[in-house]
Amino acid sequence: MSAEQYKRQAAMRAVEMVEPGMRLGLGTGSTAAHFVALLGERVKAGLSVVCVPTSQATQQLAEARGIKLSTFDELPELDVTFDGADEIDGELRMIKGGGGALLREKIVAMASDRVVIIADESKAVAKLGASKLPVEVVQFGLQATRDMIDALATDVGCKGGIELRRTADGQPFVTDNGNYILDCDFGSIGDPDELDEAFRFIPGVVESGLFLDICDLAIIAGEGGVKVYEARRDLEDED
Repeated sequence: MSAEQYKRQAAMRAVEMVEPGMRLGLGTGSTAAHFVALLGERVKAGLSVVCVPTSQATQQLAEARGIKLSTFDELPELDVTFDGADEIDGELRMIKGGGGALLREKIVAMASDRVVIIADESKAVAKLGASKLPVEVVQFGLQATRDMIDALATDVGCKGGIELRRTADGQPFVTDNGNYILDCDFGSIGDPDELDEAFRFIPGVVESGLFLDICDLAIIAGEGGVKVYEARRDLEDED
């Protein structure tokens, strides 16, 4: 089976979790698009839910499927957010932002009682950093922000190329929030928490694509079928 077929399998398992009356966050990207399509089928069959999209692209997909949408101002508390990931490790820590919606994705995720990540097995990694780490930054002072990211990341053992994301025609990619994205090719990230903390000292950084201690449940599909992983911190909280 192809990666897209595995993504759809994971999305099929996830959409079974949706119950009538739920308030949902809808993620951004190719895997989230499968979920939106399947949710649309359930809505067409009579399911009543209201959703907050994390990007203009997801909003358009959901509207085309007849899914009822709300703004985050009108619906600031959500039951579940369903989203994908660029990478996810054994502790359910993630890198996200390949689709350019990392800030809104993180805001919506943090306002949700539960966050469910759906992915194909290629997104599962032993250590974060196989893909580039997106960092959303303000346009003003871009070079100074880039230099500070380079310096502080180096201090915590992360070094590599940092490139401004561009569109197909060579123009800077601009997020739905009017910001730029710097893609950081750090390779294996030894201590994601330390790197995430370093970003917080940089005024020009709006948010990073490190999603740590956010995922509650991961649904990952691959050759071995669909597997479900629950965050171990849930067990720790019960002690």
